[in-house]
Amino acid sequence: MRLFVGLDLDDAIRKRLVEYVRRLKPQVPDVRFVSTATYHVTLKFLGETHKLEEIRQALGKIEMPQFQLSVRGTGYFPDERHPRVFWAGIEAGDELRELATAVSWMVAELGFEQENSFKPHLTLARSGSGRPQPRSGDKANPRFQRLRELTATEPQVEFGTMTAREFFLYESKLTPLGAQYSKVERYELLAR
Repeated sequence: MRLFVGLDLDDAIRKRLVEYVRRLKPQVPDVRFVSTATYHVTLKFLGETHKLEEIRQALGKIEMPQFQLSVRGTGYFPDERHPRVFWAGIEAGDELRELATAVSWMVAELGFEQENSFKPHLTLARSGSGRPQPRSGDKANPRFQRLRELTATEPQVEFGTMTAREFFLYESKLTPLGAQYSKVERYELLAR
């Protein structure tokens, strides 16, 4: 199974993101936007694994409080000169980083690599594999350059604020139409 851990979005934020992307699409028809059904905030990508039960149990031990999370602004990975991922920004207090760290620590005990840099974002579009780091000889993607020109003139977009009350273990199935995600397990965050 191909797995990752993430946060889902509330309906109001998802609706604003869908409207925003719907407005952009006609102006950049060559950009490959991700399916709006897959919008989420990744806490930890696990990849291919057969350790489903061990992961379920490890994540079930996490006890973290609920927290506020805002979705605002847009940007590009790895940078604006070589854009391959177009994202909406995620802002939260220390709780989001602490949750991502707790997830990473718990699965590290099962042999998964521990990450040192957590960059919360919500992917809206990607080019090719969407690999985050530039490689020698990479050229600017003309499809994303047009998108960058459009978004550079906009004021910062506000998509909304929500309370993160839970996180999920997701399965990711790769299909010719793109990745399809399904929730495998739900984990509640503690009410304050």
